[in-house]
Amino acid sequence: MTDTPDTPDTPALPDRLAADPTSPFHDAELLARGIGVRFKGVEKTNVEEYCVSEGWIRVPAGNAKDRRGNPMTLKLKGPVEVYLRDSE
Repeated sequence: MTDTPDTPDTPALPDRLAADPTSPFHDAELLARGIGVRFKGVEKTNVEEYCVSEGWIRVPAGNAKDRRGNPMTLKLKGPVEVYLRDSE
């Protein structure tokens, strides 16, 4: 993947992003634009959180919920690529 310079239309994607609004890594504006995640070369649509530098994603573990009603997640490790979906 080639690095493109940041322009006002295409901001730099964060190293870590979470879909949970209570997380300090949540960015509603960026999530509304649409973030695509490739994990080990496969497109993932159910990612709850990712970290590119550490190489992991969090995905829901079926329908299981914790005691607060949040989905239980699994941490999967491997190469992570992120991109803006509207730029494709």
